[in-house]
Amino acid sequence: MNSASIHTLETRAGRLAGFEKEGILRFCGIPYAKPPVGPLRWRMAEPAEPWAGVREALRFGPIAPQAPSALETLMGAASAAQSEDCLYLNVWTASCEGKRPVMVWLHGGAFIFGAGSQGLYNGKRLAARGVVVVTVNYRLGALGFLNLRDAGDGALPGTGAEGLADQLLALEWVKANIAQFGGDPDNVTLFGESAGAMSTAAHLSNPRGLFHKAIAQSGAAHIGLDRERSARVAQALLKKLGLSGTDAAHALAAPYAKIVNAQTALLADTRLGRGEKLGQLPFQPTIDGEVLSVKPIEAVRAGAARGIPLLTGTTREEWKLFSAANPATRIMRMRSFEARIGKLAGPGYAEAMLEAYGEGSAFERFAAMMTDKVFAVPAIRLLEAQGACAPVFAYRFDWASKLLGGIMGSCHALDIGFVFGSYDVKLASAFFGKGPKADALSEAMQKSWVAFAASGDPATDSTGDWPGYDVDSRATMMFGDGAPHVARDPNPARRQAWNPIPERRLGP
Repeated sequence: MNSASIHTLETRAGRLAGFEKEGILRFCGIPYAKPPVGPLRWRMAEPAEPWAGVREALRFGPIAPQAPSALETLMGAASAAQSEDCLYLNVWTASCEGKRPVMVWLHGGAFIFGAGSQGLYNGKRLAARGVVVVTVNYRLGALGFLNLRDAGDGALPGTGAEGLADQLLALEWVKANIAQFGGDPDNVTLFGESAGAMSTAAHLSNPRGLFHKAIAQSGAAHIGLDRERSARVAQALLKKLGLSGTDAAHALAAPYAKIVNAQTALLADTRLGRGEKLGQLPFQPTIDGEVLSVKPIEAVRAGAARGIPLLTGTTREEWKLFSAANPATRIMRMRSFEARIGKLAGPGYAEAMLEAYGEGSAFERFAAMMTDKVFAVPAIRLLEAQGACAPVFAYRFDWASKLLGGIMGSCHALDIGFVFGSYDVKLASAFFGKGPKADALSEAMQKSWVAFAASGDPATDSTGDWPGYDVDSRATMMFGDGAPHVARDPNPARRQAWNPIPERRLGP
């Protein structure tokens, strides 16, 4: 890297040296917090210490400790260096002059894997459209979302919401520093996908003046474990470590790899139905009373995010990412589907649900039902809640992947590459697709996301008029292999089938 490409600027903590490539400045591996190591493990993050001289911001920082997975490899994070010293963020900007809208990205990964430095989240293409892009690492899994306070004898910290607190500290860093990168601290959009979208929804329950618009892709506000349940998760994790509540303090000295291995074993038990019933997402945030006071959907309904415009939606066939690669699920028999729908919907609701999901094979019906349970219906409830006190906009992503012979369809995470314009980079195109139609789709989505970040209205020349969502029209922008267009109340029978079902059955 030649010296002419290096750019320096001043932040609150000290000077940074980043670099310019293809007209975009990138500053990466910026510490926003003290390393949460040693005595700071499982404690709320503290602001980074100032440094002397010029700190290089030329390479990404380490990612949070995590177990590799096939999906993680696809998303480009598996080979990155890991460390508990992982609280870094990255900035892309076209210029350090001016006041551009800011977009802060929270990555997904079921709260157990991922990183803001993944190649899929390269912010250069969005930055070229006139925004400043920030991507964030936060603590994951047992190191970021473990309620040890209620699981042990009181010797350990850990409320189960430290990962969310990391994100808040990153947003505070943005508020204090982003003007130096050409960003407007008074026009910040928080956006994320999957666990990142759920995190975004969690922050809607108490925005704290740190962001002004929100985009939630394939994740909504039906999350948050109560302290009793999250304590059971922590107790199960301690048991995997060979510890009990009375000697839990020994976990502070355990190598992080041992903690990740215990976490992996716990998740395997959960998937296989062994041990305690800890749910599909045992490491989601705890309603700790400090960072998260109630389930986010309840706070949003009460007006906690008044005045914050929201853009949210899902892919058409979210659940196929998790089920299509499983041969047992693909050959599911109708009897098995009927048993599952009865269990998931609850007594008294199965007949109506079977009627609503009455088309296709058992596999297709199961994928549709789980897509609605975990993603689509919670997104609708979030739109309805926030629509009472701010402009809200809905979308659905219908582009289908050709991977595995097309069986994955319009699955979870497929929209990310089109929002960031990284759909055709290296091996990513096998999953996302490429060609003129893919190019047009990415162009349309990037323009809408940037327009929303700038003004709170996602309509562009690519979409035409994009009406706000309300319970009468339920206007939804459809993104697929043709021109974007508005549909009115997609899948009304399926949506209505969920109305009488207790809300506790929604979400992950």
